Amino acid sequence: MIPLDPTPNLIDQVYARILDGIVDRTLPPGHRIRQNELAEQLGVSRQPVSHALHLLHRQGLVAESGRKGFEVTRLDPVRIRQLYEVRGAIDALAARLAAGRVKTDTAARADLETALRAGRGVDGNTPLAKLIALDVDFHRAIYRLSGNPAIEEMIGPQWPRMRRSMATVLTELDYRQSAWSEHETIAAHILSGNAKAAEGAALAHALGAGRMTEERLKATARAA
Repeated sequence: MIPLDPTPNLIDQVYARILDGIVDRTLPPGHRIRQNELAEQLGVSRQPVSHALHLLHRQGLVAESGRKGFEVTRLDPVRIRQLYEVRGAIDALAARLAAGRVKTDTAARADLETALRAGRGVDGNTPLAKLIALDVDFHRAIYRLSGNPAIEEMIGPQWPRMRRSMATVLTELDYRQSAWSEHETIAAHILSGNAKAAEGAALAHALGAGRMTEERLKATARAA
């Protein structure tokens, strides 16, 4: 890991760097995190590392392991599916609301179109971290266009877990293309103002991703 420059938001930077490691599996499930080693790698003291790890612990991304130690948690396939079920309902609502506001909120519409164009450049060489960022940007654009800030407030705390689950399936080249094909469909319905079709496409996309992630995680567990 590249050392960080000390700044007032150092804890946030350390948190983000550890989270990135968990998502891209530089810190794989079951990995024991030694605070002293991690602090040395990042070029910081143990204090911001300790604070960041306790925040990740509250989010269920690391678990206590031994004396003052932590390890990266393993993704629970059933829990991930349940999370996608909830997200599916929220995404469906967001897409329906966005379709109803697409003609009046030109700035948010432009954000969605920008996110969609960025995603069209995805291919087999796109780094995993960028794939996840583009995916998150697309869905956040829909949330903004929905005009209901409670949607992002509810989904926001779940993004760390969602990013981990995205990494599970976005490593598959075929799914990279199919995911953005589904994004295109959702966006087309929103941009045309077809609220019912947008709602259905968003729900199907989330539930399909949840099922695929659950199946992938179970297959990985069987092979281990």
